[in-house]
Amino acid sequence: MRLKSFNLTLGSQIFRACADESRLRILHLIFLNGEMCISDLEKILDFTQAKTSRHLIYLKNSGILSYRRYNHWVFYQIKDEVFEILKQIFQFLRKDQQLQKDQQVYQTLYSNRELAVNKREIEAWQSAN
Repeated sequence: MRLKSFNLTLGSQIFRACADESRLRILHLIFLNGEMCISDLEKILDFTQAKTSRHLIYLKNSGILSYRRYNHWVFYQIKDEVFEILKQIFQFLRKDQQLQKDQQVYQTLYSNRELAVNKREIEAWQSAN
């Protein structure tokens, strides 16, 4: 579902969520990579579990993130309804050095197979064979 109209309630929730640098960093990683779990976000951002969890709960309760369970992991993704507005926000922030660094750390950890997303892909491949 795409955002067909922008109302004040949804707009204030999105902008309030984006007013925090930590939440913006989390959202940016999820936006670029499709979905992320809490343990991967902790490693990439060097946040504590409590801090990461608190921000994910805030973003979920704001109606920005949805989640799905896979084995013992919970993967968060951007809701379709807010994808376009976040795309516009991140377009303005595309040259931010911190956000670029976060994505580089993600790519390094992903290529080294250190993330839960790697383990999920390996398990899916093993169960298919």
